[in-house]
Amino acid sequence: MINEIQRGGNRPQWLELEITESVVMAKGDDNPRKLSQLRQLGVTVTIDDFGTGYSSLSYLARLPVDSLKIDQSFIASMKDSAEATSIVSTIITLAHGLKLKVVAEGGTVAQCNMLKELGCDAVQGYLFSKPLPAETFVEKYLLPLTI
Repeated sequence: MINEIQRGGNRPQWLELEITESVVMAKGDDNPRKLSQLRQLGVTVTIDDFGTGYSSLSYLARLPVDSLKIDQSFIASMKDSAEATSIVSTIITLAHGLKLKVVAEGGTVAQCNMLKELGCDAVQGYLFSKPLPAETFVEKYLLPLTI
């Protein structure tokens, strides 16, 4: 993938690679070196579905990533579960302690408000928009910018 990014004339700083926690935490792999190469090109790297796998905190601290995305199952449970809220709060504190940004997959205004109070850096989800083709996104949100 690194060679394709370099050869393709793409602008790496416009790319964000989301890798699920279970894949990035796989032991015996060369993930830290590969992720470091991507970041050196300017690609932003996010660990997706954080909190659902078997994270090694010492491994996480060594991974060259930019942000953690909290799995939506925790966000959906915050309203009715003090435990889920505690987990989300702990992930946010942990990420910020590691100098990482935190993204949450929120679905309601109430969830977004709770996440803001907990210090979450960004929220994404259907509250803002369903997934769109790139052309539709540009038309709807970025005109007259061309890519």
